[in-house]
Amino acid sequence: MSGAAMLVGYSSSSSSSSDSSPSASGDEGGSPAVQEAATQAGDPASLPGASIAAPRLPVPDSVLNMFRDQEEKETVVDDRSKHGGRVRTFAHERGNWATYIYVPYETQEDFLDLLQLLLAQAHTHVASLTAAAEFHISLSQSVVLRHHWINPFVQSLKERLPSFHRFVCRTDQVKIYTNETKTRTFVGLEVSSGHSQFLELVSEVDRVMEEFRLAPFYKSSAEERSEAYPENPSFHLSLAWCVGNLSEKLEGQCLQELQEIVDGFEDSSYLLRIHVAEVRCKSGKKVFSFPLR
Repeated sequence: MSGAAMLVGYSSSSSSSSDSSPSASGDEGGSPAVQEAATQAGDPASLPGASIAAPRLPVPDSVLNMFRDQEEKETVVDDRSKHGGRVRTFAHERGNWATYIYVPYETQEDFLDLLQLLLAQAHTHVASLTAAAEFHISLSQSVVLRHHWINPFVQSLKERLPSFHRFVCRTDQVKIYTNETKTRTFVGLEVSSGHSQFLELVSEVDRVMEEFRLAPFYKSSAEERSEAYPENPSFHLSLAWCVGNLSEKLEGQCLQELQEIVDGFEDSSYLLRIHVAEVRCKSGKKVFSFPLR
């Protein structure tokens, strides 16, 4: 604001100087004799109508940053070593925010004990499996939002989601998953109860996606269905992942062994019950929460 005020003040000052110049007021300093004397003295600044150049004012940071979101795209080298060898599903671009909607799961000590048992067994089949950094049940795939879309997108979710009631689901069926591009494989626990409530939540999330012309979580027509977008999505809690499509090594014998561990774990029926009390949206590093009724 101060920078803009300075610019306005500078413009006003220039206008006043022009109105009060000797040539305009008829001052005798504008005579040929005075001009000749000034030239001989080597002082051109004293000539009528001459002005001393003022120093250029710095452009305020607020102005420089005003259109930063409209700058040209940057070329970013995707260093897979910085994120476990994972391949981006879409290229990094200035102003684009990776966004997804999910139900969070707060881990307990017993759950982490179960996870260690499952990982130890799975490592006998695929040694590169890595435990997930956080645990949640997805209600959307990852999509890209421009920065100026975030607030209206969140507002749309806020208008649709809080009308849902809280519920309890169970995740006790071990299942192997791959992402759409087959570049990663996951070991997860599939939702065995509460599926209909998740479908209702996803239906509302998909409506918000449609408002912003983004991909829904699953397709409604047979022509559009695929493994990545099934008619009835398999809601699940991802436990571990690895790079590449290693589903064949993890299914069959390994899958059976993992399910036996889950079924035999003490209090697993209670441990794997999830109280769904809120939905979250993560966009970049920002997290928005929508409590359910």
